[in-house]
Amino acid sequence: MFVESESQEPAAGGGSSPRHDPAPRPSRRVFSTAYKLRIVAEYENAPHGEKGAVLRREGLFSSHVVEWTRARDAGALGRAGTAARVPEKKTGKSAEQIELEKLRRENERLKARLATTETALDIMGKARALLQQVSERADSDQQ
Repeated sequence: MFVESESQEPAAGGGSSPRHDPAPRPSRRVFSTAYKLRIVAEYENAPHGEKGAVLRREGLFSSHVVEWTRARDAGALGRAGTAARVPEKKTGKSAEQIELEKLRRENERLKARLATTETALDIMGKARALLQQVSERADSDQQ
């Protein structure tokens, strides 16, 4: 079966610009606080085996419900009349905490390197002592 493909000719303007995609960019879905609370309550009250049906019906993922449940338990969803989407502030680490973690990791790395070096020196000392004993035996055998 022969399928005719679309021509790859430039647009009518004579320029060689690529084809413009007419599909609009998808936008992020925004859910109201009341909707979130209703879905969380419905999900929690659904009998075993029916929770997936709630998610499929609403077109949601379980991560949505988990996030909304955490927000509700933290009190972020309990206030009526708040904005539908309030950006959550990430509790970032301070510069001192970041530096402290970095220094702790470096300290652990250096401790491991020191232990390796000490083990190598111990082995070298034992090898030297063994070679010295062999050398002394060889000297005594020659005499």
